[in-house]
Amino acid sequence: MSPPGHDNNSEIGDVDPETKRIPAEALVVADRLRDEYGIPTVRQMPPLEELVLTILSQNTNDVNRDRAWMELRDRFPTWEEVLAAEIGEIEEAIYVCGLAKAKASYIVGALRQIKEETGKLNLDYLSDMGPDEAHEYLISMNGVGPKTAAIVLQFSLGIPAFPVDTHVHRVTKRLGLIGEKVSREKAHEILADMFPEERYLDVHINIIRHGRQVCDARRPLCQNCILNDICPSRTV
Repeated sequence: MSPPGHDNNSEIGDVDPETKRIPAEALVVADRLRDEYGIPTVRQMPPLEELVLTILSQNTNDVNRDRAWMELRDRFPTWEEVLAAEIGEIEEAIYVCGLAKAKASYIVGALRQIKEETGKLNLDYLSDMGPDEAHEYLISMNGVGPKTAAIVLQFSLGIPAFPVDTHVHRVTKRLGLIGEKVSREKAHEILADMFPEERYLDVHINIIRHGRQVCDARRPLCQNCILNDICPSRTV
């Protein structure tokens, strides 16, 4: 890892497109985080459920996401009922997670698109697609960006994808794995090339844990950080 004073505008995490070389710095980060936080276990949901849950999670915390999810499923036990409901009823059900008007529109739009194109309300057929095709299909839906698509693919279907949320973007930038000016969208590509596919899940989740518990957006606890000695952004 580069020493303190490294110019964060350079992308030390860039991977040679010919060799797909995995930077040693990235593997050090991945292994230390796994030693600290362990190998995560995650719930596995059907892909349509994962899609809706991830839409609800946008710009909110896990508690409010889960409250909105439970209220939505309690009021509308089937996706057919969600699709048939008045949009205002859906907004009311998910109000607690914020941006209810937009999220209700995204959910209904996704359900309508799936129903019109397949005649049924599930996304199981994504498992028959290649990773790129499945990704492109998901992001064709309004309100579904690279992070949401990657979560559905990786968590629900086991299709290799590296989701980048605000914690992953912040922590990898501070570590110099991506450049200071790299967008979240571009970070998906860089980090997916940087780590082995079989490590995507544990790296993603453990970076989020580290971002929440130590590498806080406003007050990073650098003195308690297991990556302190290799982080170019450390403050102590």
